[in-house]
Amino acid sequence: MTTELELNWTLGTPALLALAAAAIGVLLVLIIRFRVHAFLALVITSLLTAIAAGIPAGSIISTMTGGFGSTLASVALLVGLGAMLGRMLETSGGADVMTNWLIGKFGEKRAPLALSVASLLFGFPIFFDAGLVVMLPIIFTVARRLGGSLLFYAIPAATAFSVMHIFVPPHPGPVAASGLLEANVGLVLLLGLLVAIPTWFFAGHLFGKFVGKKFDIAVPNILDAALGGTKPGETDPFKSSPSVGTVFSLLLLPLLLIFMNTGLNMLGTAGVVDPKADWVQWLRLFGETPVALLITVMLAIYLLGFRTGKAKTLIETVVDSALGPVCSIILITGAGGMFGGVLRASGIGTAIADSLESVGLPLIIAGFLIAAIVRLAQGSATVALTTAAAIVQPAVLADASLTAFQVATMVLALAAGSVFAGHVNDSGFWLVSRFMQMDVPTTLRVWTVGQALVSVVGFAFVMVLYGIASVLA
Repeated sequence: MTTELELNWTLGTPALLALAAAAIGVLLVLIIRFRVHAFLALVITSLLTAIAAGIPAGSIISTMTGGFGSTLASVALLVGLGAMLGRMLETSGGADVMTNWLIGKFGEKRAPLALSVASLLFGFPIFFDAGLVVMLPIIFTVARRLGGSLLFYAIPAATAFSVMHIFVPPHPGPVAASGLLEANVGLVLLLGLLVAIPTWFFAGHLFGKFVGKKFDIAVPNILDAALGGTKPGETDPFKSSPSVGTVFSLLLLPLLLIFMNTGLNMLGTAGVVDPKADWVQWLRLFGETPVALLITVMLAIYLLGFRTGKAKTLIETVVDSALGPVCSIILITGAGGMFGGVLRASGIGTAIADSLESVGLPLIIAGFLIAAIVRLAQGSATVALTTAAAIVQPAVLADASLTAFQVATMVLALAAGSVFAGHVNDSGFWLVSRFMQMDVPTTLRVWTVGQALVSVVGFAFVMVLYGIASVLA
C-alpha cells in the first residue's frame, strides 16, 4: 500500500484539505440530496477520493478494503454478539425486569439519569461501541415505557460511554498518549474522571434534554421482542421474566471480564506486572471484548434458554433473529471506516499536524487543535490522539519545568481534541445513526454537535486543571 509520506509528495496540505472537504461534501450531497443509500454513497465517495488523492490504481482497492476490513474487525463481532445478547434480554423479558427495577429504585423522572450513571460505570472498562450495544435494549425499553423522544434517554447514556472512552484510562487512547508523553497513568485516570463527569453533565445530560425536546425520535424496532410469526396479543414463547440478579449478572459479566483485560494492560504499561507473562496473556484473552461478549452470550443462552426449559430450536431462532436487522449497521459502519481509511492513506493527518506544529501556539492549545483538526479530517479519534501525542512528544519531554500534573492535563487536552465533532468519516457516527434510526442531517445536528460539545467543554475543564497545576508548580 502506498504510504502517507509518498502521497504527501503528490499533494500539499492545502490540496489535501480541499480534497477532504470536497469528499465530505460529495458524500453528503449523495445521501441527502440524491437519497443514495449510505453504504453505496460511502463506497462511491471512497473510490473517487482515492483516485483524486493520487493513490496508484493498483493500491486503491487494497486501501479501501483495508479501511473496511479493519473497521469490521473491531465492530462486526461486537455488534453481532451484542445484538444476540440484546435480543435475548429483550425477548425473554429481561429488559422489562431491569426497567421495572430502575423505575422502582429511582422513579420515572430520574430513570434517564439512572441509565446514564449505569453507562458511566459500564463505560469505565468497556469500549464505547460495545457498551452502547449492550445497554441499548435497556435504553429502548425505558424509552418505550416512559414515552417521549428516544434522545432523552439515548444521548445522555451514549455520551457517558463516549466521555469515559476518551478521557479515562484504561481505555487505549489515553493509555497510549500517556505512554508517549511519559505521563503518570494513575494521575491521568484521576484527572480524567474529574473532566469526564462534568463534561457528561453538560454535553450529555443537559444536551440530551435539549435535543430530546427538539427532535422527536421514535424507539426503533431493531431489537423488538416479538419473534417472527408471533401475533399481536400472544405471549412470546421465549418470554420467561428472569430475575433482576440474572439480568445483572449478564450485564456485569462482560464489564468484569473487560475490566480484567484493560486493568492488566494498564498495570503492564505502568510496569506493575510483566505484560508478556503467560498468565497475563491468558487472562487478557478472556477479557478481550469479543471473547467477553461471546462468553456472556453463551451464559445468556443457558440462563435464559436451557435453564428455563426452552427448546433448542426456539433458542436458535431467537439468536438468529438478532443478526438480520444489524447487517445493514455493520456494513454501513464498515464503509464509514473505509472512507476514513482512504482519507488517512492520503496523508492528510500528518500534513495537518506538521503544518500546525510550527504555528507557535502554547503547547497545550496547539496539541488540542492538532488532535481536533486531524479528527475532523480523517475520522478516527485514536489516530487523532496518537498523531497529536507524537507531534508534541519532543517538546513535552524536553521541557523539564512541566510537572506530572501538567503532563497529565496535556494528555487530557489531546484527548478532548480527538473527539471533536465526529461526522460522516467516523464509523462511530454511523453506528449511532443506524442503531437510533436517525437520518444523516439529524445525526449531524445531534451526535456531531454533541461530540463537539464534549470536546470543547472537556477542554475547558482541562484548562481549569492546567491553570491550577501552573499555579501550584
